[in-house]
Parts: sequence; C-alpha cells; structure tokens
Amino acid sequence: MTDPLGARAILDRLVSFPTVSRDSNLALIDWVEEYLAGHGVAAHRVYDETGTKAALYANVGPEVEGGVVLSGHTDVVPVDGQSWASDPFTVTERDGRLYGRGTADMKGFDALALAAVPWALEAGVKRPLQIALSYDEEVGCLGAPPMIEDMAHHLPMAGCAIIGEPTMLRPVTSHKGTCGWFVTMKGFEVHSSLMDRGVSAIMEGARLIDWCNGMNDRIRARTPEGLAASFDPPFSTVHVGVISGGTAPNITAGRCTFSVDIRVVPGDDIADFEAEFLDKVAEIEAGMQAVRPEAGIEVVRRSIVPALVPRNGDPAEELVRALTGDNGTHVVSYGTEAGQFQERGHSAVVCGPGDIAQAHQGDEYIETRQFKAGEAFLRRLIDRLAA
Repeated sequence: MTDPLGARAILDRLVSFPTVSRDSNLALIDWVEEYLAGHGVAAHRVYDETGTKAALYANVGPEVEGGVVLSGHTDVVPVDGQSWASDPFTVTERDGRLYGRGTADMKGFDALALAAVPWALEAGVKRPLQIALSYDEEVGCLGAPPMIEDMAHHLPMAGCAIIGEPTMLRPVTSHKGTCGWFVTMKGFEVHSSLMDRGVSAIMEGARLIDWCNGMNDRIRARTPEGLAASFDPPFSTVHVGVISGGTAPNITAGRCTFSVDIRVVPGDDIADFEAEFLDKVAEIEAGMQAVRPEAGIEVVRRSIVPALVPRNGDPAEELVRALTGDNGTHVVSYGTEAGQFQERGHSAVVCGPGDIAQAHQGDEYIETRQFKAGEAFLRRLIDRLAA
C-alpha cells in the first residue's frame, strides 16, 4: 500500500486534468485507477460509445450489501471567455479559498471521496465504501446511468448513495427533473421577396419558441402546490438557450437549430411535457410541409434526468441528517445524478461541500473551511461504516 495522499494533494491532481466535457477524461481516470490500485482497491471502468471517456467505480471494504456510494462527476464546464486571476487548472489558495475549475463543482468532493479510501481501509469498515465517478454530467448527466447499471452487476447493493454536489453540506432531499432536446428546423430557401413560396426555418422555429413562452405563462399562472411550493422558482420552466441559423438577410432561412430544455418540479411529469411539445412540433411541421414537402423538423432528445423525490424514512436522508445534524428541508432547482440513482433503486441524497453559486464561474472556488468540513463529514461516515 502506498502512503496516502491528503485530500488537498488529491484535489490539486484532479484539478490539473482539464476534463472539460467536450474533451476526454481518461488521463484523470488513469490517475484515479492507479491511486486506487496503490491501496489494493480494484476499479471498474465503463466507457462511452467513443471510447474517449469513462466512468469508474470501486468497492472499498467487504463485498457485502448496505454500504454507501460516494458519487461525483469528473467533467467540468469550459473556461473559455471567463476572467480568471490565476490558472484555472491549478489550485490556488487565496484569502481562505481554493480557486480552480471544479473545486466547487465537484472535484472538491471527488478528492475527499478518494482521500476516504485509506481511511476506510485503516478503520476496517464492516460495510463498504463505494466510489462512483461519472463523465458528462455537465451536458445532461449522460455518464451515470450506464455506470449505475454496471455497478448493479458487479458490486453488492449499497444502502444509500450520497451525491456530493455543492450544497454547503446541507442534505438536499429533492431536486427538479430535466429533459433537453436539440431541434433542427429544415426550411426551403427562396429570395425573401418571394417568401410565400419558401419556408423560413427561423420564422417557423420562432413559432415553436413562442410555444415555449406560452407554456411558461400557463405554468406560472398555476398556484404552486405540495412539494413544488418549496422550490425557487416554485414551478416547472421551459428554456431555449442556444439558437443559430440563416444565410443572408434576403434569403428565407434553410436551416435553424436551437435547444429546448425543461426543468420539472416533482409532481409534474416530464413525459406529459414531452408529449405536448412533440404534438406542437408535428403541428408546425405539417404547416411547413403544406408549402414545401421537403421542409421538416428533426427533434433529438439530448438528455433526460429524473427528479429526486423525498421519501419518508429514506435511509440516505436519515444518514446524512445524522452526520450533519441538519434537519431542515432543502431542495434545489438544478438536476443531479441523485435522481438517476433513485430511479434505479438506490436511496439517494445530495450533500457536498461548497456553494453552487460558485459553480461554472470565473475564479470558481471552494472555501477552505468548507473543504475541511467535508473531510470531517466523511470521517464521521467512515466511523459509522466501521461501527
């Protein structure tokens, strides 16, 4: 067994790997696998379809059920166009903060989870600690489902999963679900003076975007009920974040592409929203093809992430409340892999060090006291697994 690295040293190494979602994460995975092997822990990989990215998971301790999964993602968002006072891929400590891309979201938790491996081995845990590190969380939680499925075939079922997104170490028991689509409008180009003979992909796309605006208006007009009232905002939302298209001001656009995303409060059904959205797509497409049969709309689902729903007597919630002493009700409007763990039969909760407000920002940071509090949190967890 190698001498254990401290959590801060591990954080330095993880941040040094520029694992932006558009790029490979294999150099980081190689390092983690070597680190685990140095402690006598075997790791399993689950590659994506390109072979350039992989998730990794491992079981630390006895091969028995009832352990705890520590789940994090390895990818980070880009730094392009952001203002940084220091190298984003080098952890820099200033004024009680650790700056670097991913320090908050969420290599800080990943580092702590890996640092806990030798703690668990030294403590002789009676229930295992399971490490689960995914890819492509930032682009739709794409890497977790195949990883969770593979874990079910190779590891004993854990009693609960802690997803370490930054929550200031508060137990988050519910989050919104998300679904996203890429939309490609295929028009028919003519001179704009004869636009009635063509189909403008941009103008027809605007009909679908206006439907999104109308959907938001209808949702906001409802009175929030039940769990939805706890969220900020207390309703589901539809959003178009990226759009491009067109050739010239005097040509009806032959192509327009944009994204549509919906964030759904628990209690609303993603499938219902998707069905209504696709009905509107079919209606607009029929009008386009009445003018030019070649026109059309292509919709590709980018991702779907189920909501995390609180459950009475949930083991993960009870565990994290016992470890933190926090009995408050905490929900978040962003999605996480917790909903995917729960969907596949795990008791799941979101709890990790750092503030989500710092995620994705230039000069992203985690406070050193939060990082140290996260270490104390996991040491208490190890004590429970060893009891």
